[in-house]
Order: sequence, then C-alpha cells, then structure tokens
Amino acid sequence: MGTPGLQQSVAKVLAAADVKINGPDPWDLQVHDTRFYKRVLTQGTLGLGESYMDGWWDCERIDAFIFRALRANLYQQAAFGWKAVLQTLLARLLNMQAKGKAVRNAQRHYDIGNNLYQLMLDKRMTYSCGYWKGADTLDQAQENKLDLICRKIRLQPGQRVLDIGCGWGSFAKFAAEKYGAEVVGVTVSKEQVELGRQLCKGLPVELRLQDYRDVNEQFDHVVSVGMAEHVGYKNHRTYLETAARCLKDNGLFLLHTIGVNYSRTSADPFTNTYIFPNCLIPSVKQLGAAMEHVFVAEDWHNFGPDYDPTLLAWFQNFDTSWGQLQGSYGERFYRMWKYYLLSSAGSFRARHNQLWQIVLSRQGIPGGYEPVR
Repeated sequence: MGTPGLQQSVAKVLAAADVKINGPDPWDLQVHDTRFYKRVLTQGTLGLGESYMDGWWDCERIDAFIFRALRANLYQQAAFGWKAVLQTLLARLLNMQAKGKAVRNAQRHYDIGNNLYQLMLDKRMTYSCGYWKGADTLDQAQENKLDLICRKIRLQPGQRVLDIGCGWGSFAKFAAEKYGAEVVGVTVSKEQVELGRQLCKGLPVELRLQDYRDVNEQFDHVVSVGMAEHVGYKNHRTYLETAARCLKDNGLFLLHTIGVNYSRTSADPFTNTYIFPNCLIPSVKQLGAAMEHVFVAEDWHNFGPDYDPTLLAWFQNFDTSWGQLQGSYGERFYRMWKYYLLSSAGSFRARHNQLWQIVLSRQGIPGGYEPVR
C-alpha cells in the first residue's frame, strides 16, 4: 500500500474520534513526515509515541487527542507490532519485577535526576495523584492527599508507620510534622533516599534503601502510595502478604494505586520502553485475588479524574522550567516527557485509568469502618 492509501487508512481510524490529519482543531494531528502512517499502523502505540519523539507529527493538545482516541476505543483498532508481542510473552514467562530487576527498573525512571522532579512536582515532591477537593493549586491538592491518607488510617501521635515505596519521603515528612508519627520508608532508588533523607532531617523518619520484600517488622499502620504499579501481577500476593506481615492486628493498610479497567499481563509498549520499565497497572480482579485470605477491604475510593489536573500541573511546571533542564536532557527527552505527561492526562480524563485508595484491615474492623473523604 502506498503513502496515499496508508494516509487514508489512518484518517479513517482517526475519524471515529473526530480527529483529522492536518485539521484546524487543537486535538488534530499535524503530520510532518509521511513515514508516520506506516509506522503507526504497524507499531501501534509504540510507533505513535516514538514518531512524536522523532518530530514526525505534532498536536496542539495531546491530552485532548488521547482523550478522544480512548473514548472512541481507537487503541483496540491499532496493531501492536512485534515488540509489544515480545513484551507480552516475556511478561508471562518471566517475573519482570523480581528482586534482581527492581533496582534496574527504578533507576531508569526515578534516578534520572532529582532536579527534574524538584522542578516538576509540588513543594513536598509528591509523585502521585493529588486530591483536588477544595484545592486550587498543586501544592494544596497534594497536602489534601497526604492528610486524607493520615485520616483514613486514623493516625495518632507516636504511632509507627511503614511506607512501602516512599519516594522522596513526602508522606513520611508530612505524617511526622502534622501528626507526630514515626515513619520508616523503603525504596530501591538511591537518588530518592539521598534527597529524602535531607528533606526529612531532624524528624522521626528513617528512609531505607531496601526492597519491600525484606521488611520484617511490626508497625501500627502501613501505607503504599504509587508503588503497586511497579509490583507486577506475579508479585501482588507477596506484596500484600508483606504488608500484612508488617501490620499489627488492629492496624490499617492504605493502598494508593493507579488502576486499570481490565486485567493485563504487560504494560503499554511506549510506557514500558521509555517511561516506567516493567510497570503494570493492576486491575480490580488482580488485586482482589491477591487479597483473598490476607485482607478485608474496608473502603475502596476512586478519584481517578483528579489525576488529570495533577498531570497538567506537572507538565506546566516541567514546561516552564525547561530552560533550566534543557542542557541536561535535550529536545528528544522534552518531547518524550511531554507526550508521557499529556497522554496520561488524556487517559485519566477518558476514564481509561483510575486512581484507587483502598483501606485494608487484617481481620475486619469491629463494628465497621467509617469511610473518610
């Protein structure tokens, strides 16, 4: 099939989402290189993202384009290419999030430079969805989220909390400052631990460079924010059993994770290749199966639409700060990161992805648990 035929094929697919090639609307694609058509038809989402990184097309509002594409189920019509098939097979055959791989996975995303995240995130460096109820700024939305977690686990002064996947210690610092808690946080990112220890200096906070599977202590409560996406479906049971092992009988475990509407065993090819290596967003079915005989689900709160403004705020910060980052990262990284943040915003807006906060207890709260919002 020649270029005109390939272009017509792509245009026909896009038309279902009211997206045009070289059209006037902000969600329309402006194609600069005709090789784009074959690449996206044969390589699907990976080809779409890579061709954007290569400058073959532009779009004034990538988030609006992705929103329309997902609402119209265009991704189901796209081929995935041999790389995606290979990734799916490997994920089924191997444990892509085993201990030996966890550190390398983290290094490829979280260890690419603290300066990038300091400029992109809120003042507490909270790299997860904010809670925008009553908030006008990213800083307030993240304060709201951290406070919501503390209230959901009924945190009291002097209680000891384990934070699995602690990042730069934003929850640990908040819980210690605002609630008088003692917090142990674990991560496999060296960059996060180094900066996090500086940020939490003088507080009853211990940040460890440690795999979550190696923690074997008792805590009043356990939290895990934005970590389950890196665990992998083959490790969900181990992850939850670790949390249960470390939780006192009357304690609460708050699991904050992105969720997907159907079960998968491998990630989106573009995300897996360039953004979060070997990540896997869990489904209700996958988490539910792993919880059996381990936890009682006390509350399941979905505020996925709040990730849309969170991601847009991150992009605004990143875009505004690009002059300070350009020398270290280069133009192709800028396009990659822009595509990652804005396509993710469109995905949450389309309700393709969710954000769940799940409150779990070991044996059930006597008399029941009163949900906190």
